[in-house]
Amino acid sequence: MDDQNKNLILATALSFLVIMVWFLIFPPEEQAPATATQTAETTQDAGTTGQIAPAPGTALVPVTPSESREAALATAERITIDTPKLKGTLSLTGGRIDDLSLKDYRETLDEDAEIVTLLSPVGSPNAYYALYGWAPAGDLTHKQVPNANTLWQIESGTTLGVDSPVLLKWENDAGLIFRREVSIDDDYMFSITQSVENTSDTARKLQPYGIVARHGEPDVVGFFILHEGMVGMADGELTEIDYNDMPELDVIAREASNAQLTEVTENGWVGFTDKNWMTTLIPTPGTPFTSVTKYVPQADIYQTEARQLTLSVAPGQTATSQSSLFAGAKEWESIRNYERSGIEGFVDSIDWGWFFFLTKPIFAVLHWLNVLIGNMGWSIIVLTLLIKAVLLPLAYKSYVSMAKMKELQPEMEKLKESAGDDRQKLQQGMMKLYKDNKVNPAAGCLPILMQIPIFFSLYKVIFVTIELRHAPWFGWIRDLSAPDPSSILNLFGLLPWGTPEVGSIFFIFSLGVLPIILGISMWLQQKLNPAPTDATQAMIFAWMPWVFMFMLGSFASGLVLYWIANNVITFVQQYAIMRSQGYKPDLFGNIISSFKRRPKTEE
Repeated sequence: MDDQNKNLILATALSFLVIMVWFLIFPPEEQAPATATQTAETTQDAGTTGQIAPAPGTALVPVTPSESREAALATAERITIDTPKLKGTLSLTGGRIDDLSLKDYRETLDEDAEIVTLLSPVGSPNAYYALYGWAPAGDLTHKQVPNANTLWQIESGTTLGVDSPVLLKWENDAGLIFRREVSIDDDYMFSITQSVENTSDTARKLQPYGIVARHGEPDVVGFFILHEGMVGMADGELTEIDYNDMPELDVIAREASNAQLTEVTENGWVGFTDKNWMTTLIPTPGTPFTSVTKYVPQADIYQTEARQLTLSVAPGQTATSQSSLFAGAKEWESIRNYERSGIEGFVDSIDWGWFFFLTKPIFAVLHWLNVLIGNMGWSIIVLTLLIKAVLLPLAYKSYVSMAKMKELQPEMEKLKESAGDDRQKLQQGMMKLYKDNKVNPAAGCLPILMQIPIFFSLYKVIFVTIELRHAPWFGWIRDLSAPDPSSILNLFGLLPWGTPEVGSIFFIFSLGVLPIILGISMWLQQKLNPAPTDATQAMIFAWMPWVFMFMLGSFASGLVLYWIANNVITFVQQYAIMRSQGYKPDLFGNIISSFKRRPKTEE
């Protein structure tokens, strides 16, 4: 077995092994069904010490969800939310933002599919909402500050929209007038301004806060390469906690729950992220706050909080607290623009993974190409061209080395004959031959090895970024983030029966057009070189394209498209470079010889 083939088999086997470990040993986790509960927010007195008030606690009263989301929405008076990207309502009970849907995204590819629902009210299945309020300090009690059940009055505004804020008002019996102004931009960012006016003759202390709560563990993708759960940034440090890890947080007695508290001195945010959507509390950059991640076991509530500093309001004065709420799709361009406007590290709310130094620039280039071309499929092909151009110097050296090794084959055979069974003599002769002819036997596997981190980075980009969700290429490829929907089992739609569902163990046999093209492209790339004389090598090379064809058949179409484009470009590069070095690959001869029956070697 010559070194060139050894290197190629080693590199390909390594690629195969890594991919198999990645996708077979770590399958998606099955999620337990979620239960919904209801919480009525309460707070505790802080005494008269003047210290920061304790954060909102929870009085836990589990309830059965309403029969429908519509029934839960009907239990409170509401203000309509209507923007170019969002629709929903704001509840006057508690002032909760608890009804929100995304106009630009549908649940499936069907034209009449429902748009994606992000937030849902208490009482509906999997309630998910944002709530703002004040925690009492000094001699105030929890009844004297607005909470989850406070009935707010509309002071101005009838519909919340871009350039159309709403102003809510509530008064207590201790001379405090609370107001809350809610506005929204043309993307997914709400601005929340809370104020309290002290008309009494006594100074008051109280603490503003924001909460994002989820009742019951939500349905998640559950794939190990994707983070879903709490995500937060605290002074440049990113924190991620999966939903199933939140019940394992330390029990904090004063919180009456499993919680993690982080003091943020200047810049930060905290919230929940799903694969494509996110709800995040963002105090005004430059202001300190306490970031809280909490799981309340008695009610099965997952909660994140942003507790700002306690404010002292003198008689006749007004105190104000400002913050923002992101609730929407994790669109890279929008999130990047928010980061540039001052929200530190906001782009890291997208799960770029361990290879972030590759995934971030790869996606940035892919997004730029998509804006330029207007089609994500063609953008992937052009991206492949750019990647191959960057790697061309390495590929050139590799293919030149491979061509030179082909030229050295006659001398290699002579060495083997003269060395006989003396392995040491053979190795010394081979190393001298390589050195005299300036050939690097390891160079042949470098392009393949370089493809491994790029492959995984592109897989990560296609899997986690919303821009690939439901992105069409042409014809039958309507979603580049999903496997090829065509199937050889029904002759690609010519026969009148269905095919196995994606995720089924039988789906691996449901090969689509793209996986078949992938297998053929790998097979043709092999035919640039004659089949190895060694029977074991020949068998491995013969099966390799078809094994990869079945293995990658259930991958996202965008990734298979990248691999096909990569194979085609590699074929052209290798053929051209070998010709430039005086070696003419006998492509058709190698193809014909592969169909001939090989004679058995004598023992």
